[in-house]
Amino acid sequence: MSADASCHSITSAEWSVYRTRFLVRAKQLTETLVFIDALGREHRGAPGDYVVQSSEGLLRIAPREIFEDVYVPMRPELALQTIPAGNLPSHLRAESLSA
Repeated sequence: MSADASCHSITSAEWSVYRTRFLVRAKQLTETLVFIDALGREHRGAPGDYVVQSSEGLLRIAPREIFEDVYVPMRPELALQTIPAGNLPSHLRAESLSA
């Protein structure tokens, strides 16, 4: 999978906001995703896993079993007030999609 295809699959659906002690944005993967983060680390996710963005903007992969055990989804109306979409890198915002 190319980097362009990977970015499109990340941005192709709305992000959801989850919480533990920290708020994160996350999206469940529907296909395999591999990317290199800003620190040069490779991340690999399989369908069902989650790509998670921290409040600092760093992305990581969380296995489905761990993510769903740890995180609790927030109601969408609360999530919009908590983490503005402007905190997402531009290539991950839904509005950056052409279609």
